[in-house]
Amino acid sequence: MRRRGVREWAVDIGAFLFAGCFLVLSADSVAIAPGTSETALLVDQLAGGLACAALFLRRRLPVPLAVVLLLAEPFSHFITGPILVALFTVAVDRPPRVTACLSVLAFAPVPIFLASGPAADDPRTASSLTYFALLAGAIGWGLYVRSRRQLVVSLRERAARAASEARREAREDIAREMHDVLAHRLSLLSVHAGALEFNPGGAPEQVGRAAAVIRDSAHQALEDLRDIIGVLRAPEDGDRPQPVLADVERLADESRQAGARVTLDVDVAGGPERAPAITGRTAYRIVQEGLTNARKHGAGPGLPVSVTVRGASGRGLTVEIRNPAKREGAPRDGADPGPGIPGAGQGLIGLKERTLLAGGILEHGWDGPDYRLYAALPWPS
Repeated sequence: MRRRGVREWAVDIGAFLFAGCFLVLSADSVAIAPGTSETALLVDQLAGGLACAALFLRRRLPVPLAVVLLLAEPFSHFITGPILVALFTVAVDRPPRVTACLSVLAFAPVPIFLASGPAADDPRTASSLTYFALLAGAIGWGLYVRSRRQLVVSLRERAARAASEARREAREDIAREMHDVLAHRLSLLSVHAGALEFNPGGAPEQVGRAAAVIRDSAHQALEDLRDIIGVLRAPEDGDRPQPVLADVERLADESRQAGARVTLDVDVAGGPERAPAITGRTAYRIVQEGLTNARKHGAGPGLPVSVTVRGASGRGLTVEIRNPAKREGAPRDGADPGPGIPGAGQGLIGLKERTLLAGGILEHGWDGPDYRLYAALPWPS
């Protein structure tokens, strides 16, 4: 058994002192039967003192201690204090079922007491009523303390679960952000590097232009990674600048530089800059992921990719990306600039989570020969 700490010893000594003080203070008010000898009274008081000392066993044997004290109560007038402490301990530390059984034992003499027809002016009547009232108070107080402790434990568990959930959501946010930012940049870099590998004897101007794009993409990826890490290390300094809907034009230009034929059709009432921040940022990430997937899983370089954005205040914002893509196991059409870009399959999962958090819906799947990515986002009036 675990050894008692300083706090446990302090509480046990306090319980012992409470029972002892109760014995001393209530000695004059105890109703002693007429003709009781001094020796019998002294033995009765010693029994009360031993009962007080026995309270140091209440942590290991609370129920047996309470039972013994309750059974000994009819033969001793000075163990009321130890009985109160023992019943309080059982009510606090043991299940309510055990407390109920001890309560039945404690109040078993009540019917007998009432059946005897006690006189109202008899001192023993007042003493008995006070005794049973004290028992009820000790048990009630113990049950109250038990419920409070259980409430504190449940609140701590709830706080721990909330903290764990917050950490999980933070990890998911970081994973989505890292994927959205880096997958786009690195896929561009991979496309240009594959083009150089596929056509190493190209014109010096083309090779230099592709090398410059690779260098810029790598630098931009490092900058994005540095921004994300900076936010993680010092979030109190403020969030890094977030993309908006108007930035989709830049995404389309980057994909065009990588050889994709991107058709961008943006029809937003009042201009893309009028879209709400969360809606615009989510739409940007959807377009970013759609263009990245078109490069990674498209049917071949140079095939068309259409991006359509429609929206207005009160009607919501819709985003649709369509592109020919190779089905599972099918070869690419046309020349392949290099090995396929690997994918972890987490992009669409993270994108769906991001869309749900923004209050929208996301659909993706085959529509004839094209792969279609569609999202509907809220835009309140």
